[in-house]
Amino acid sequence: MKTKHLVIFAATAAGLALFTGCVTHLAPPQDTTKYTVENTEKFVLLDEPTQLAISCTGLQEIVQPDGHLLEVVANVKNRGSEPTPIEINCVFKDDQGFSIGEEMPFQTYILAGRLTAVVHFKAPGLTARKYTIHVRQVRPDPGHP
Repeated sequence: MKTKHLVIFAATAAGLALFTGCVTHLAPPQDTTKYTVENTEKFVLLDEPTQLAISCTGLQEIVQPDGHLLEVVANVKNRGSEPTPIEINCVFKDDQGFSIGEEMPFQTYILAGRLTAVVHFKAPGLTARKYTIHVRQVRPDPGHP
């Protein structure tokens, strides 16, 4: 009889340990793709170095009641520990996804290791409804060796 109670007690204790999630070691937080948007049509990483080093942790769109975009704000994160120079621009588009013809020039940023930069883009006209943000590694100036 005592053996039966001991077996039930041991099984219950083991089951509780599984369900309560006894943790003896906590891993440091890591980037997760659950909250990043780099694989959408709105945020495009143009080359392999930026695909490995950069992620977008959030996009915010400021839209008028009639639907035209006023501004886009991107949270761009350096996943590495070293400073990473990038170029970023935004192409604003009409309802059907075509560029409205006023492409924003690339801006250069040097993102410190493991930090996030907040980048703002203002729509150049009243026809903007959609957008795509492009990110690439800094390209050397063709005029300098």
